[in-house]
Amino acid sequence: MALNMVIMAAGRGTRMKSSLPKVMHRLAGRPLLNHVLACAADLGPQKTVVVVGHGAEVIRAAYPDAQWTWALQEPQRGTGHAVLQAVPHLDSTAATTVVLNGDVPLLRSQSVQALVNACQGQVLALLTVTLDDPTGYGRILRDERGRVRGIVEHKDASAEQLRIREVYTGTLAAPTGHLCQWVRALRSDNAQQEYYLTDIVAMAVAQGMEVSAVQPHDATEVLGINSPAQLADLERRYQVIQAQQLMDAGVRLSDPARLDVRGQLRCGQDVEIDINCIFEGHVELGDNVRVGAHCFVRNARIHSGAVLQPYTHVDGDDTGVTVGAMARVGPFARLRAGAELGQDVHVGNFVEVKNSTLGNGAKANHLAYLGDATVGARVNYGAGSITANYDGVNKHRTVIGDDALVGSNCVLIAPVTIGAGATIGGGSTVSKDVPAGQLTVARARQTSLSHWQRPSKKPPKG
Repeated sequence: MALNMVIMAAGRGTRMKSSLPKVMHRLAGRPLLNHVLACAADLGPQKTVVVVGHGAEVIRAAYPDAQWTWALQEPQRGTGHAVLQAVPHLDSTAATTVVLNGDVPLLRSQSVQALVNACQGQVLALLTVTLDDPTGYGRILRDERGRVRGIVEHKDASAEQLRIREVYTGTLAAPTGHLCQWVRALRSDNAQQEYYLTDIVAMAVAQGMEVSAVQPHDATEVLGINSPAQLADLERRYQVIQAQQLMDAGVRLSDPARLDVRGQLRCGQDVEIDINCIFEGHVELGDNVRVGAHCFVRNARIHSGAVLQPYTHVDGDDTGVTVGAMARVGPFARLRAGAELGQDVHVGNFVEVKNSTLGNGAKANHLAYLGDATVGARVNYGAGSITANYDGVNKHRTVIGDDALVGSNCVLIAPVTIGAGATIGGGSTVSKDVPAGQLTVARARQTSLSHWQRPSKKPPKG
């Protein structure tokens, strides 16, 4: 059945106290609107219309390749007025139109599908929920037979109506033709002098149309965001859901309350994750991977048996990072975009690797930098050594052959190649290619001056 989606994203969000449009604030690392768009896309609509108003240019600029239609609500005169702006863009052949809110990020597509199934292009279907504290929500009005007869907004409700705990969540599915007629007939004679979308319920009842109420799986799905406190609350609720799903799949979390997943995290068997770890973008953890406390991992693939020691920072950016099987990284190591570590590689404390490959068994155990380098198998890269890869204009590559040993505190000035099995003496500055299998030392001769005296401070005058 053909389907329209209308996403309302025009609100100012004054309680956020921010210049950023409310729907662009982030939950789990993504704008609120991204979550709602993903939910809508899961249902495969024929047409999606996003209604913007406050901060419209900022929102549009964030989606230069938008596959949906934009509609402008200016000025903002209520939810009914917002949907009215979408009406000219709707696919009239779609039997059902769903209305979603851009600031309700945790709504599941299964709940929206239940609304669509209830509607079937013939029934007005409302997503409702029963809350212990319904303050601020429109109340569901039912008759003595339990049939939905209307919605009264909180500011317009009587004292008796305010005691009703079943509320409208802001999400509905309606027959497209009827919805277009209803929003055109809305009036603004109410406490806020706005066009309420909720008034279409009474219109549907007056026309003899059935009004169905569908409940979500959990009330958390339908919670909206109007303040930083509510955003923080939903962030933690979201993370609790992610943690539970991971544990259900067999992942061992030291403390599920101290985990942040801000993207997609896929885990193999027997994965262990310690406290206060953050995962962003697309991360894959193979079987038996262990992630120590306070690690940050973004856009990376960690193969089976690898260990990220505490405080390891892995940021694959757009290129990605790969850590080979049984590799050991950290603590306090940094892997940047383009880092590719082979099997059984050791990258130790205060070592940074960027746009470099390390062959199987290579080791850089402490206080080193490898940038734009190709490091062979079983290379031992000494403490304090760096690749000088940037000449002020261009980046250049360093190649280190298999089984080479680079002593401590060396500078390899790229472009340069270190032959297989070569040894670089500690403290060397290497600017020319090094032959395979030989010892290369590039430093000034050590000299001791027997009659030299260290300068001393002169006594103060007077």
